[in-house]
Parts: sequence; structure tokens; C-alpha cells
Amino acid sequence: VQLVESGGGAVQAGDSLRLSCAPSGRTFSTYAMGWFRQTPGKEKEFVAAINCSGRTTEYADFVKGRFTISKDSAKKTTFLEMNNQKPEDSAVYFCAFRKRTGGGNCKRKAEYGLWGQGKQVIVSS
Repeated sequence: VQLVESGGGAVQAGDSLRLSCAPSGRTFSTYAMGWFRQTPGKEKEFVAAINCSGRTTEYADFVKGRFTISKDSAKKTTFLEMNNQKPEDSAVYFCAFRKRTGGGNCKRKAEYGLWGQGKQVIVSS
């Protein structure tokens, strides 16, 4: 199974972008998905998760009210809608797959066993 990301690109501050993530190959009926982001020289940081640890959705404080994670179950595709973007949102964004939905801490990278290839997002002021 691989996670294939699409979307991303370069936008102006205040604009919107949507990232998509879909698995290729075998899929599971229930699972959790997360989005993380990484800037040069830093660790991946949690952005959002869906269907994880008993929560429908969960967000990092710095994206609450601006980003929305959602999933199209029929297409097995997870989305990250990013609105009102800021220059500090510039990063490489990764989707991640977690086979189990309950327990644990979905903000931890170690909870996820499969990662997308990453998509660059650049937000200019």
C-alpha cells in the first residue's frame, strides 16, 4: 500500500489550497489518517487527524478555524482544506495512515505506519 498525495503549490497569504491523499493497493475498512508538516531543519509537526483516538477530528492549535480535515470514504481519500493561509504555513505536508482508530495519541508521528511522499506548500506575503 502506498499513499499518494496531490495538491499543494504556491499561493498568496489569505488564499486557500487543498491537499488530497489516497491509498493505492490494499485498503482497510476503518483507519485513521493524519496530516503533518515539515520545514527545513525541523521535525515533522502534527497538523490534523481524522477518525483517531475517539475523536472525529483533531487539530493543532495553529490551524484551528483555518484548516479542515475530511475524508471521502467511498473514494478512500483524505483531504486537508487550508484556508486563510499564512506565510508560516509554508512547509512540506505529509499525509499519514494509522491502521487502528482507537487509543494512543494521534499527534505523535510514531502512531502512523505509512506516509505519503509529501507536497510542498509555499505561502508568500
